[in-house]
Amino acid sequence: MEAPFLITSYGIGRLMRGMWYGIGSLDPIAFSAVAAVLMLSALLACYIPARRATQVDPMAALRQD
Repeated sequence: MEAPFLITSYGIGRLMRGMWYGIGSLDPIAFSAVAAVLMLSALLACYIPARRATQVDPMAALRQD
């Protein structure tokens, strides 16, 4: 499932190779760092509203509709 994204990121990395100083186009640390930041931001973006939703009384929410 991630293969198209990895192939695309490899291609973009090859195109932008001249713009990055000290980072290779296949640097696993850079790929891992970007993936970790994206996963953390997605986790926080989902966790905060989900946490808020668990605090709501279901019966009170149904009564308001």
